[in-house]
Amino acid sequence: MSVKTIVQQQYRNIVDTAAASAASLKAPPEGWLRTVRSALGMSGADVAKKMGVTRARVTTAERAELTGGITLKSMQATAEAMGCRFVYAIIPASGQVEDLITAQARKKAMAIVGTASKHMALENQKLPDDKIAQEVERLTREIALEMPSNFWSDQ
Repeated sequence: MSVKTIVQQQYRNIVDTAAASAASLKAPPEGWLRTVRSALGMSGADVAKKMGVTRARVTTAERAELTGGITLKSMQATAEAMGCRFVYAIIPASGQVEDLITAQARKKAMAIVGTASKHMALENQKLPDDKIAQEVERLTREIALEMPSNFWSDQ
C-alpha cells in the first residue's frame, strides 16, 4: 500500500467519522443561533453586549443563518459570545466517502463497458447481460482502487 493510499484512507476515516456523528443532526427550524441563545436564556441584547455589536446585528445574523447568507466568521463569533463552539462539516450525502467513490467508478465502468458492448454488438459478438454486469462490477472495483487522474471528470 502506497503512502498516498494510506493518507487518503486516513482522510476518508476523518470524513466518515464526522458523517456518522452528524447523521441525525438537523438544523432546528429557528436556526442554531436563536435556538442555542434561547436554550441558554440569553436575550439578543445579552449576546450583542458580549460581541460588542448592536442588538440589530444579532437579529440580522439569526435571520441570515436561516437564509444561508451568514458567514462562517459571524457564526463563530456569535457562538463564542454565547460560550459555545461553532462546528461545521462537509459530509457525503450517502454517509461514507467510499459510496461516492464507488458510484463514480461504476459510472466510469458502465461507460467503458457500454462502449465496448456497442462495438461488439456491431460485430455480432454481444455478451450476455450477466457477463456485462460481471464486467461492470470487476471494472468498478479496479477503477475505484486505481482512481486514475480523470476519475472525477464526466468523460
